[in-house]
Amino acid sequence: MIRSIRGMAAVCAVASLALAPVSAMAMGSSSSDDSSSSKPAAAAKPSNYKMGVAAVEAQNWSKAIELMAAAIDDNPKNADAFNYLGYAKRKSGDYDGAIRAYNVALDLDPEHKGAHEYIGQAYLETGNMAEAEKHLKALDSICTFGCAEYSSLKDAVSKAKGTS
Repeated sequence: MIRSIRGMAAVCAVASLALAPVSAMAMGSSSSDDSSSSKPAAAAKPSNYKMGVAAVEAQNWSKAIELMAAAIDDNPKNADAFNYLGYAKRKSGDYDGAIRAYNVALDLDPEHKGAHEYIGQAYLETGNMAEAEKHLKALDSICTFGCAEYSSLKDAVSKAKGTS
């Protein structure tokens, strides 16, 4: 039994040596003298958008604003990036900038639930109940069977009115 295990180990070792050049080629090495092609590829850097989302989650508003602006440069039609930019600006106290960003998100995607909720929150925080209610009504229309964004803004409007 021990001899057969040793024999299998020897066969495996020989097979691995025989296959080593093939597997190295499969991993992207090159037979040319260009040393850069034989180096392992660097790990892919996360996108500005993904790093921006992480900054929002960490409540690092200035970094989130910087990264979402870069994400928008990368993809100017990303309504989610504009929504996150608005959120970070609102949380940092830049209500005008937040409302501009939310409006761009809504121009890109008129049914963006998050943008409707957050712009409604921004309007509440700046004392503009009529605009907040306009976005609550939009969410009521978009969320046929209800949604978290509608419930959240509805609760905030009720609280602001003192009717909660």
